[in-house]
Amino acid sequence: MASLFTSMFNGLSGLRANSVDLSVIGDNIANSNTIGFKGSRVAFEDALGESLIGSGANGGQVGLGVNVQAVQRILTQGSLANTGVATDLALQGDGFFVMQGPDGQSFTRNGQFTVDQDGRLVSLSGDRVQGFQADATGQLGSRFGDIVVSDISSPPVATSSVAIQGNLDSTSAVIDPAVTPFDSTDPSTFTFQNSTTVFDSLGNPIDVQLFYIKTGDNTWDVRAVTDGGNLTGGTPGTPTELTATPMQLTFTTDGRLDTVTGNTLTLNPLGATQGQSVTLNLGDPVAGGGTGLGGLTQFASPSAVSFVSQDGSAAGDLASVRIESDGTITGVFSNGVSQPLGQIAVATFNAADQLERQGGNEFIVTGTSGQPNIGVAGTGGRGFVVGGALEQSNVDVGDELVRMIIAQRSFQANSKIVSTADTLLGELINLKR
Repeated sequence: MASLFTSMFNGLSGLRANSVDLSVIGDNIANSNTIGFKGSRVAFEDALGESLIGSGANGGQVGLGVNVQAVQRILTQGSLANTGVATDLALQGDGFFVMQGPDGQSFTRNGQFTVDQDGRLVSLSGDRVQGFQADATGQLGSRFGDIVVSDISSPPVATSSVAIQGNLDSTSAVIDPAVTPFDSTDPSTFTFQNSTTVFDSLGNPIDVQLFYIKTGDNTWDVRAVTDGGNLTGGTPGTPTELTATPMQLTFTTDGRLDTVTGNTLTLNPLGATQGQSVTLNLGDPVAGGGTGLGGLTQFASPSAVSFVSQDGSAAGDLASVRIESDGTITGVFSNGVSQPLGQIAVATFNAADQLERQGGNEFIVTGTSGQPNIGVAGTGGRGFVVGGALEQSNVDVGDELVRMIIAQRSFQANSKIVSTADTLLGELINLKR
């Protein structure tokens, strides 16, 4: 009779354990569309067996049912889905994003981030994404805290160098400046002309015209001119040269740039830094050990400029951001400048499956999870950051439905054990009749 009661309690333990299993399966299925969700599974263990008196040395133990040993979190990688939203982030590999909220630090795989009214990168619930903020020059430092990605401007940069590539026609007629004095308004006094824009320290653009004059078989003068209205003490509408004497270029007999002299311009922009020097990089002269082909050449083809670049810029506002695989947030400004704004931090744990769920798809540290190891994505075993994408739940609904059927049948079988034991106990009680 005692064994019948034991069988009832065994069946009851099975009902309880499979109820927990069904609950976990239901939670997994309910979160099958939750971004960054990690599913769980129930681990069962047999209960302590009961030894029977007189059963011999090799057995005679009756099990006392089943217990739920643990609910284990499964941290396998979820699939990634491109969203096209710059602030959506996913982790490919191990690790968690580090968040800071009213209750302290937490960790998540949910990278659905946005920008709040203070320009900080935050989760949809308002927790702030943590990382390493860049300084005003774009240098990433060790300062750990909130990531600010808006209300940032790019300061102007004064031009210090201009690079020019192109060709000067070797068949052009020679012009003698002593006979035909240079006049920027008279095309007969120069051979070729191009223009470039430089910026002063306030970010004001200054148009500079370059006039090339063939003075001999392999020699050229270059004159740099701007409107006097751009300069302190200048007269608007009056062309003003930016060098005291013309720049001089010489070429080898095979058309390579041989020497360059006087290629530094001096500007005195209105209201900006005075005495601004701008170096014209016209190539790699043979006389200086270069090839003579990296800038201006003198071949028998039409004069033309193929490339002009300069290192200055006007002030710019933040136009967009992009996220690199190491978590660096690069700001792209309206003036064409790109520079780092900050770097997303990634945390790993010795036992990440022991983190405690606190809702909102976030986790907190426990005594068994270990302390977070916070650093840069892609280092120290941390995963890479994927910008414009989100990690989907790692729950496979098909697998969960199969597990649900198994749990359901197990529940039914355990309920049958209880009802069968009850029937037998009823028969035993009826023996008195």
